[in-house]
Amino acid sequence: MTPPANATVLRLSGITKRFGALVANDAISLTLHEGEVLALLGENGAGKSTLVSILFGHYRADEGTIEVRGQPLPPGQPRAALDAGIGMVHQHFTLADNLTVLDNVLMGTEPLWRWATKRGAARERLLAVAGRFGLPVSPDARVGSLSVGERQRVEILKALYRGARILILDEPTAVLTPQESEALFDTLSQMVAQGLSVIFISHKLPEVLRVSHRVAVLRQGRLVAEAPAADTSPAELAHWMVGHAVEAPARRPAASAGACVCELREVSTPPGVRERLDHVSLALHAGEIVAIAGVSGNGQVALAELLCGVREASSGQVLLQGQPLPSDPARLVARGVARIPEDRHAVGVVGDLPVWENAVSERLRGQAFSLGPLVRRSAARAHARRVIEAFDVRGGGPQVPARSLSGGNMQKLILGRALLVPEQGDAVAATPLLIVAHQPTWGLDIGAVAYVQERLLAARDAGAAVLLISDDLDEVMALGDRIAVMHHGHLTEARPTGAWTRERIGLAMAGHALQETSHAA
Repeated sequence: MTPPANATVLRLSGITKRFGALVANDAISLTLHEGEVLALLGENGAGKSTLVSILFGHYRADEGTIEVRGQPLPPGQPRAALDAGIGMVHQHFTLADNLTVLDNVLMGTEPLWRWATKRGAARERLLAVAGRFGLPVSPDARVGSLSVGERQRVEILKALYRGARILILDEPTAVLTPQESEALFDTLSQMVAQGLSVIFISHKLPEVLRVSHRVAVLRQGRLVAEAPAADTSPAELAHWMVGHAVEAPARRPAASAGACVCELREVSTPPGVRERLDHVSLALHAGEIVAIAGVSGNGQVALAELLCGVREASSGQVLLQGQPLPSDPARLVARGVARIPEDRHAVGVVGDLPVWENAVSERLRGQAFSLGPLVRRSAARAHARRVIEAFDVRGGGPQVPARSLSGGNMQKLILGRALLVPEQGDAVAATPLLIVAHQPTWGLDIGAVAYVQERLLAARDAGAAVLLISDDLDEVMALGDRIAVMHHGHLTEARPTGAWTRERIGLAMAGHALQETSHAA
């Protein structure tokens, strides 16, 4: 889109922020115009979150100033940012599922000491705002009953109800179906046509170029490029973000699927637990990637936990090489099951432990790294160094705490731990039997995404069976040899990737195509 020649509504001048010796933002100057969508790009650790936090008052800049419509914005005051018309929609929604849409929108807008809420007037205002910006909503609907796209609509309405004229959208399509993403893009067009200004943060470069007028790229805390969106390309944006050319792994189908490694037969998990499986059948073969598409919260966590031994089935069978799969994570690791968990910070690593301990944490019971109750530290550290070297884990070496690593390097550490399997008492690496990769590239920059995806393809080519669970439809279609879609605990048939279209996957993600498919793999 052509950048509008409208008035400047936001001006950042020389913004600098330091955390000890780390310069997170280095003299960044940016402008945003009325009715403009500005895409803010950068790899993990580039300084995007810090800059947005300064703009929204969560951090105070060490140097520099911010002006909103020509008026200075007081630093470090979120209330001042809200009063100036700045709103933010976070990637992870901040809604109360047990309350109505109206209650969620009103939350925090009225003083606690008021005896009665002016719900009638509030309802009329909410419906007026919704109608003006093309965001249809039912004020009395419980948020817990809404789809993900509808919940995002409520988050946007919360900001607009409070009078936002500058809207920050953080990874707004990360958990949306293709159809919901299209609806969001239509909403953005209506908003900017009415003079709203948007800062759009996303790792999905094609959609960035589609919806934005202008792009700004940060790298290592500095603003390294600005350009009209129409004058650049995904390849050029990726080069600006990481400092060198980035090539996504070329799609290459599996040579041929091997023997069945793992099979689920009409498996259900107990009700009453967050997310569950409902009569799911699936077969995973050696040398093949089966990709599971779906909006988060539809049973993917239950599937990953089941195959990693963390959750048990209430009915049906789960077989690993023809034998019942034990609900014991340590035994599964010993039998060749590798996991890449969804949450690398909370589940993937122990942040306070050093890198070398995290590198061997799932195999301490094996002979390679223990002698009875004693840890063979020299062998463990040697293996950690192999992981660091083979998977290019940067950030200080085996002794540094895992929490000090960037998101991309933390994911490389987890990948190395999962994929570099030591033979008993030997330094030779073996290929895992089964890899359960749950959101392996979530939140990573384009360079780290390409690296992780290439490693998964290499593991498949080496003979591993790979289950890829991802919200990213581009990733699903690029890596999957077969694709199945999950919705409300049900799983479609896993069909060859060529049998799917983006539109059909989107419909299945919304539950509209399940009746056409069977449960069998």
